[in-house]
Amino acid sequence: MTVQNETATGVLLTDAAASKAKALLDQEGRDDLALRIAVQPGGCAGLRYQLFFDDRSLDGDVVSDFGGVKLAVDRMSAPYVQGATIDFVDSIEKQGFTIDNPNATGSCACGDSFN
Repeated sequence: MTVQNETATGVLLTDAAASKAKALLDQEGRDDLALRIAVQPGGCAGLRYQLFFDDRSLDGDVVSDFGGVKLAVDRMSAPYVQGATIDFVDSIEKQGFTIDNPNATGSCACGDSFN
């Protein structure tokens, strides 16, 4: 797992995650979208991540660039994801984006939410 340098968002995007996000954007022919990480209330542990492509620019957004992929974090989510690393895993067991967050003190049994 190769990790980029410290960013304005406080969130790190690995090379694998940036490459996958870039490939998805290229496949759709879109260069106007940012990969947004947000934290919303929900799940049995209290908080849930949302990771999606977004064409909006919200007041207070912090944006970092990783090899042509913009990563956006809204001001309410920023304290919850400070120091987190977003990676992309592609193995026999699982495939998809993962979030390693040192601020999460616990999670539910299904791993869908954190606190």
